[in-house]
Amino acid sequence: MRSYLIYKWFASVALVFHFTLRIFLNQPAITTELLLYNAIVLAAILSLYKAPLHNDSFVVAFTSVGCTFWALGSIVSSFSEFFKLGSTFLANILYLLFYPFILLAIPRIIGKKVKLQFLEILDAAIFGLGLSSIVTALLLSKFIPELPGSNTESFFSILYPVCDIALVVTVVICSITTGFSKKIAFLLIGVIAFAITDFYFLWIQISGTYQFGQLSDDGWLLGIVLLSLSLWYEPASSGDEARIHPALIAVSIFISPALLSAIVIAPDYFPIYVIFPTIATLFLAFIRMTLVIRQASNLGDEKILARTDELTGLPNRRHLIAEIEAFSGVEGALMLLDLDGFKPVNDNYGHEMGDLVLRQVAQRFSRSLPSGAVLARLGGDEFGVLVSGNSDHTLEIANALRATLSYPFLINGKSIAMSVSIGHVRNDGEGELLKRADSAMYEAKRNGLAIVQAQSYQP
Repeated sequence: MRSYLIYKWFASVALVFHFTLRIFLNQPAITTELLLYNAIVLAAILSLYKAPLHNDSFVVAFTSVGCTFWALGSIVSSFSEFFKLGSTFLANILYLLFYPFILLAIPRIIGKKVKLQFLEILDAAIFGLGLSSIVTALLLSKFIPELPGSNTESFFSILYPVCDIALVVTVVICSITTGFSKKIAFLLIGVIAFAITDFYFLWIQISGTYQFGQLSDDGWLLGIVLLSLSLWYEPASSGDEARIHPALIAVSIFISPALLSAIVIAPDYFPIYVIFPTIATLFLAFIRMTLVIRQASNLGDEKILARTDELTGLPNRRHLIAEIEAFSGVEGALMLLDLDGFKPVNDNYGHEMGDLVLRQVAQRFSRSLPSGAVLARLGGDEFGVLVSGNSDHTLEIANALRATLSYPFLINGKSIAMSVSIGHVRNDGEGELLKRADSAMYEAKRNGLAIVQAQSYQP
């Protein structure tokens, strides 16, 4: 129990201790700003792996990788400050890599465990890039002239708050579908703390009052610690799957071409940096569209296969039942056909020969049916036919089907003869077509009759 509490609260206690030291220390020191500061992030990452209630390995992986990138950025930034290395570009890139992994983790932290899908990664990337593009474009054009330093540093200073907005919006939208819980409370307060710190950092940079190691820098630590603590609590009781809402994806995709058009119209108004996330959003949207189309095609193929008999390629029982349901009000008939003399084929020649016979039966039946008729294999040696037309016409078709088996099959040098028993029922509006046709077919088989017309339905 004691180790449980240590892993859970050690990073929080260390953060309080670090904040207290900052109050009393006048100047940032290597021990507090390089060692202790980054050790708190590492303690938060260790806490992720010790959280007993998490049920999704991807959550731990995404969150820990994101926090590790942020810790590396912090270490590089601290070294740059203490040892006057100059460029902070590498640190900014590492800080930025924190966001895509946390954006992927948030829906899985909030919702139930689901299999990770590539579309989930694409959605997170499209939403993050799309939102970042438009907000960054608007903020960059307004604040870059007021920010000290190079355009690159200004770009990153503005991009961080934009990414924070994406995190906050994702938490809020995902939590709507699952209900509020302690887990969501810690997560939401954490990303809000991170966002407030980034916005405050942007503001004091504009005012030129930022100093490395000031008290507000602990706001980033607070966000990461609360993020790690959220994994120690169970999700809301509903536990529904949480995903980035499709409407947000659509808005992100819509923004990109609109922003590109604006860049073309006013190339001097928008910084060149905005083009890259905008084009990346469109590229990822194209990939997503391709995958969705392919998935839809695969689902269509699976649906066809689910309604197709593997042996003959004909529609199966499920398909015929669906056609019967759509047959209401159509003048026509349903016929069920059962082969006579098929069992001895399997007994004497084996099932492979039986399969060959069934395929040839299906071909003969198909050739004798008019266009628009539905022929299905219902299983074994039983077939079903749904055909439109008046009673005389459908009975003629029944006789034609019977006549197709009047001469034997020649397969592998064997002559195989058989006949068929047919149950015929008109679509008279009284329902129970399949049941009535089945009774008529068994009556024909039992009494040695070729075709039996079903009587009116008697419940």
